[in-house]
Formats: sequence, structure tokens, C-alpha cells
Amino acid sequence: MTNWTLAARAAKMNPSVIREILKVTEKPGIISLAGGLPSPKTFPVDAFARAAATVLAEDGPAALQYAASEGFPALREAVAQWLPWDVDPAQVLITTGSQQGLDLVAKVLVDEGSRVLVETPTYLGALQAFSPMEPTIVSVASDDEGPLVDDFAATAGHDSGRARFMYLLPNFQNPTGRTMSEARRAALVAKADELGVPLVEDNPYGDLWFDQPPPAPLTARNPEGCIYLGSFSKVLAPGLRLGYVVAPKAIYPKLLQAKQAADLHSPSFNQRLVAEVLKDGFLERHVPTIRALYKRQRDAMHAALERELASLGVTWSRPDGGMFLWARLPEGMNAIELLPEAVERNVAFVPGAAFYAEAPDARTLRLSFVTASPAQIDTGIKALADTVRARLARA
Repeated sequence: MTNWTLAARAAKMNPSVIREILKVTEKPGIISLAGGLPSPKTFPVDAFARAAATVLAEDGPAALQYAASEGFPALREAVAQWLPWDVDPAQVLITTGSQQGLDLVAKVLVDEGSRVLVETPTYLGALQAFSPMEPTIVSVASDDEGPLVDDFAATAGHDSGRARFMYLLPNFQNPTGRTMSEARRAALVAKADELGVPLVEDNPYGDLWFDQPPPAPLTARNPEGCIYLGSFSKVLAPGLRLGYVVAPKAIYPKLLQAKQAADLHSPSFNQRLVAEVLKDGFLERHVPTIRALYKRQRDAMHAALERELASLGVTWSRPDGGMFLWARLPEGMNAIELLPEAVERNVAFVPGAAFYAEAPDARTLRLSFVTASPAQIDTGIKALADTVRARLARA
């Protein structure tokens, strides 16, 4: 009989709570307000069909061949031009989704026991990427404007125990939907520079603003002190599995070596496909249509929550962009315990506890408003309200 001995780091690997919940949502008739899936209505299928024909006709053999690990030059240049600060294309690394960027950052910067700082709460996928490297993950206290700078300074450590980096989602954060204020960004970047703590800025949602764009990226304020992660999943299509890292030249070579060890390079065809779609300013025309759709659906969810749940003691955020809304149940309730009862009423959400590195708030939950229609949102929120009402009646 063969005995498989797992590496110690394998014990740190856990299934995604969200992915497990998505299996539940396959139940016929269920309305999922759980997954962070972009609306298929936003996928530019016709543009990709035209681009695919062009790429195969003009560059087919190269598109189907092995390629440079750094990424397709035209795509790296397009990324550099799209970003709102002066970026050298040589600092752009194309990744297989921005999730791979998190994995590469962890492999290159984290040792066992290394201190890594995160917001409270933070993106579950980042915790999954960092945990196998066996760091000490420390939550920085946060409010509606983002991480508290004084607590960041207090938790950053010193000398050999100084934090390797702080991971942040400044724009329409997953899971809370909050946006870091201009004042908080300026203060945090200044304090990080003073303490010598690098920042890892993850920005998959920043282009999905509703009324006005968010403040300038953290990386634009201190490019040598930040690593920036971006994605094509939310503005084009997640099935492409394309993202990018913009890194200081001092760290870029090691990220590239980690990328080479992971998958050699991201799909050549997909990279050329996206470069072809982007070359005539497509995003400037396409992204506003996504913003308009998601704003309507955000408004529909806010109205439904106000109508159905405000009187039950539930509170929630009103995000200025992105895909998510963060809610908190009444005192004494537990979102994990509530979920099966909600599923019985044909609605699903993500319990918030999984998004905390430390001291989870069991009353929190995440709702996504981008995939369900306004009618489905109305039905789903009413079902959630019925679930909360039934639990309160038993309390």
C-alpha cells in the first residue's frame, strides 16, 4: 500500500468557502447573491470573435506556440498605457489571472513565520494564496475609509520582524465594497515609506466606479515601494485567466522566475486575443456599459434591502462601485448558521467570517449584486428577509 506524505504547507491549504457555496447554488431555482462572478451580459463576445479570427489569420502559429514568460509585448505595452501613472512596460508581468500574482508574491516575499499585514476583513483568495507559505498573518484594524494608519504602524513590527508587506484592496474592496479615502491613502503610503514596509495593491475592481473614479492608486504615489496587481477578468472576461503585475525593477526578476517555475507563461493565444481587442481603445467604450449595468443592480439591491431588511435590524454598506455589498445581521445571529436556512428559501450569500484573518465577525455576510437581475434581487432579498425574520422569531 502506498503511503503519501504531505508537505507541512499542504496542511495550510484550505478549500475556498465561496467555491464550496457555489456548489450549493447549483440547486435548481436558487438565486445566488454569493459568487463574485461578473455578469455574462458584459462579456464582449462579438469583439472576441473578430479578434480571434484576426489573430489566427495573421499570427496563428505564434499564438499557438510557447512564448516569453514576461508576456506578449503588445499586451504589456497596453497595460502600461492603461494605468494612470508612468509605467515602463518592462515592469509589467502578465499572469494567469491576478490570483497567480498573489501566489507569486507569496512565494517570492514570504518565509515561514514572516509577518504579513492585511485589512480587516480582507479578500479570501489572498489568505488562501499566502497561507501555504506559513506566514504570520496580522489584521490591521480598519474602518469605512480603510486601514487605520496608527494600527498599521503598531502592527508593522521592527528590525528582523518587520512585516514583509501589507496587502490592500483600496477600491470597492472584496468583501466590503469600501473605498479607501484620499486622505487615508496619502497617510498610509507616507507611513509605509517611513517604516520601510512594502505595499501590495490589488485592484481588480477599480475601473468599475459608478459616479466618479476613485483616488489615485497607492502605487502611483510610491512606485518603488509597491507591487500592483490588475486583472482583465472584471473588464473583459474571467475565462481568459489573464492578469498582470507591475513591480519595481528590484523585485521583478524574482517574480518572473517564480512565474517560469509555475507555468512557463500565460496562454499565448489569450494574450494576443486581448491585445487585439484593446488596440483601438475598446476599454474606453466598453467599461462604461459595465458601470451602468452594475450601478442599476446596486441600486436595486439597496432598495430591496431598505424595503425588506432595515426594520429587522440589518445594516449594510452602499458601495460606490465594484461588485459587492457588505451586510451585518442583528445581535446574536450567525451568518454561517443562517445560510442553510436561506438556501432552503432558494437564496444564497457568502458568510463573512471567512474573510477575516483573525477574530471573525460571525454576523457579517457578503452579497453580490452583479449577476442577478433586479427582479431576482428583489426575490432573493425578500427570501433573505424571511429567513432572518424566522430566525428572530425563534430567538
